[in-house]
Amino acid sequence: MNAISFDPWGRIVAIAIVVVLAALIAHRLLRPIVLRLTGFSTLLGTVARKCDRPLQLLLPLAGLQIVWQGVPDDVPGLGAVEHTSSVLTIAAVTWLVAASLQGLADAMVVLHPADVADNLQARRVQTQTRVLVRIAIGAVLIAGLAFILMTFPRARQLGASLLASAGVAGLVIGLAARSVFGNLLAGLQIALAEPLRIDDVLIVEGEWGRVEEINATYIVLRIWDERRLVVPLQWFIEHPFQNWTRRGAGLLGTVFLWVDYSLPMPAIRDEARRLCEASANWDRRVCVVQVTDSSERAMQLRILVSSIDSGRNFDLRCEVREGLVDFIQRQFPSALPRLRADVAARPDRDDSTPRERAAEPA
Repeated sequence: MNAISFDPWGRIVAIAIVVVLAALIAHRLLRPIVLRLTGFSTLLGTVARKCDRPLQLLLPLAGLQIVWQGVPDDVPGLGAVEHTSSVLTIAAVTWLVAASLQGLADAMVVLHPADVADNLQARRVQTQTRVLVRIAIGAVLIAGLAFILMTFPRARQLGASLLASAGVAGLVIGLAARSVFGNLLAGLQIALAEPLRIDDVLIVEGEWGRVEEINATYIVLRIWDERRLVVPLQWFIEHPFQNWTRRGAGLLGTVFLWVDYSLPMPAIRDEARRLCEASANWDRRVCVVQVTDSSERAMQLRILVSSIDSGRNFDLRCEVREGLVDFIQRQFPSALPRLRADVAARPDRDDSTPRERAAEPA
């Protein structure tokens, strides 16, 4: 009996080994041809490279599926082998689709680089691509898991019973997953409405940072001091935040100085203009000096300057502030803020010393 039952499996295993080797050889031979044919396109080339490893697994599994179709149904153990092969094939197809989507996202990043001066369009495309691709990959993984579970009869019955009795259990699951689905929907809304994009400069909870990552449920901000601020996607839909690069990276910055009333304004305006023109951080748009406040002791100057982005604007403000303080110290030291006091001698008060009074003539 053992010899009789083993004999068909011996031929089947031999055929399966031949099919697997043939599929691997075909993959090895076709791989350079496909890469060469898709080399003219960045999109096709990136997708082809991402699909290389999934196809290396999928081709032998597809060949085995053809082998199992030719095996008689009365061969013992065939059902278990076919089921295992089907599960692996579904997993390989899911991997292939997810890799194709990831290759699409990588290609869009290469085609729209963000390391250029005017990167508004590139950041818009990268943000939409990354968010939508992550959502699509999540849907593909869920669909693949669902198809795998559907191959198990007991899992199908369990799913039907759960759907039939989706009363309190469905309510509990819905409440538990509310934040997860809320973040997923918020990610979709961010991808379509574009309130923020990759590399945008944001002010969130008083922190200045750039958008470094946009994931399926959260966003990572790179703070100026190299810290990372992780914020759920839904937070950006429900709370206001500052986006300094919504329409462009250009920015205005202010420098405030308190000076004495004796400081001549034409001189300080000329010096501020000279400092801006000497700086590589100025974009030659705005350089204005105005008196914006005054008190009984001093007046406040506001120097408004512009730059092509927030980083350069910060450096320009520091340069202008340091240069104006040095200019006032050198040219108008008496115009620095000071505390005035009117000390007048009282006529009925004698502040002279006894020796001075003794020296006075009688």
